[in-house]
Amino acid sequence: MSGELVETSLLRVALADDEPLARSRLRALLSAEPHVEVVMEASSGAEAVRGVLEAAPDVLLLDIEMPAGDGFEVLRALPPEVLPVVVFVTAWQQHAVKAFEAQALDFLLKPYDKERFRAALARARQQVRLLRRGESGARREALLSGLALAEAPLRRLPVKVDGRIRFVDCASITHVEAEANYVRVHAEGEQHVLRETLTHLEERLDPRRFLRVHRSVLINLDKVREMEPLSQGEYLLVLGTRGVAVRTGRSHRARVEAALGLGASVTESR
Repeated sequence: MSGELVETSLLRVALADDEPLARSRLRALLSAEPHVEVVMEASSGAEAVRGVLEAAPDVLLLDIEMPAGDGFEVLRALPPEVLPVVVFVTAWQQHAVKAFEAQALDFLLKPYDKERFRAALARARQQVRLLRRGESGARREALLSGLALAEAPLRRLPVKVDGRIRFVDCASITHVEAEANYVRVHAEGEQHVLRETLTHLEERLDPRRFLRVHRSVLINLDKVREMEPLSQGEYLLVLGTRGVAVRTGRSHRARVEAALGLGASVTESR
């Protein structure tokens, strides 16, 4: 009897997306599902945090790119004990790896179809059922672990190639160049263009491995083969097996020398 009660219990769902049409479609899809109630809608990160705290939903359908706090900032702002089951719903495929590292149950890439949505909701319902049966302490531990992983640097970078998503090992990246609101990633002789700022990508990569050497260039320190001192504190760095040359900025001289382990005896002898 108790199993049947859990099986048919109401699933409380919250929506967070800055696009009204996206929220409208989610509402329409949810209205066709049994035992589902939309308890909160938000159009920004700040609204999502307030709404989750007030409504205490079981499931949060969460966009990533939103004003006043993106989806990951929403998760970090919420106390772990009140975090619902999270399904990311976004048009930005480059966030896929980070979403799963944040322990999101699923990742719906727009545009998605009805069948894909229903599969994600079914998984969410099953996860809520398991959490209701489990101990709150175990749930808190799992969520804290997930948020810690969300803060961890990317190990693989998702890029779109011929309509598919390919995962590029970050260790294979030699350097990244800024191009307005895009970045060009150079890895293993290939180039990939992402709609992302260099600053944002830098925040997601391992700071022990990647270094900004120019306002528009980020390099993989492990790929530096040699360097040539230029005038006025600049350097020419030779990267990777292909010997790609990258020029550093004058204002970045100190951090470049420190990151590459250049002592005073080396820099003064040139």
